[in-house]
Amino acid sequence: MIGDKHNSNTELIAQGVGNICSGIFGGIPATGAIARTAANVKNGGRSPISGMVHAIVLLLFLIVLMPLAKMIPMPIIAAILFMVAYNMSEWRRFVDICKHAPKSDILVLVVTFVLTVAFDLVVAIAVGLILATVLFMKKISDVSNFRKWDEQSDGNAKKIPQNTVVYEINGPMFFADAEKILDFDIEENIKTVIVRMSRVELVDATAMRDFEILLDKCRKQNARLILSHVNESAMKTMKKSGFYDKLGSENFADNIDKALEMAE
Repeated sequence: MIGDKHNSNTELIAQGVGNICSGIFGGIPATGAIARTAANVKNGGRSPISGMVHAIVLLLFLIVLMPLAKMIPMPIIAAILFMVAYNMSEWRRFVDICKHAPKSDILVLVVTFVLTVAFDLVVAIAVGLILATVLFMKKISDVSNFRKWDEQSDGNAKKIPQNTVVYEINGPMFFADAEKILDFDIEENIKTVIVRMSRVELVDATAMRDFEILLDKCRKQNARLILSHVNESAMKTMKKSGFYDKLGSENFADNIDKALEMAE
């Protein structure tokens, strides 16, 4: 709101300590609503000191100044709350997002907005976060793709040895799309299966399970499985899961040229 960087870790630690202390004295835990912060900023506050002063003033009202607070007309407080809520809503930004953002982002925004009004901020954030996570995984799954190399149409024009098939995986391999590995078509005459993984930065437990199924499938057909250009993070996962030892270090190639040479 003021163009500065927000340190959420500091806020969470302070809020956590505050809620623990509040519970000791019979208080009710509070969430991180920005109503008071927004009011401070709109009235000139530019540092954490404004929030501290705000808290101290509220404490004084609760302890000694409550009789004076009773004298404030409710319509005045209502007017202040209306202005704070209006400034927090940022309706122009809301409309702009609905006009130009992807449909998935609009869905998250609208659902979160409705839940905030109908229930409260905590429910809205929880549901919104879950929904955003699911949609994010869907996007990542759509980005990932698996393709079979074809000597005639492949752009790099690398010669594929006889009785060898080459598959290339692009994008992360996690539970949302790892099962595509099981769709690899391995014909009876195939003696070597090469999987190029130069663009795979993430491999999860589900993908490792599917790789083991692929390895067993290859061995049943007396075919050799070779993994080409496995990145460091993916290699670490394979070693930890035991797949590296099961496949054998001799079946890992530094690059596709080396893999094709091994197949030859």
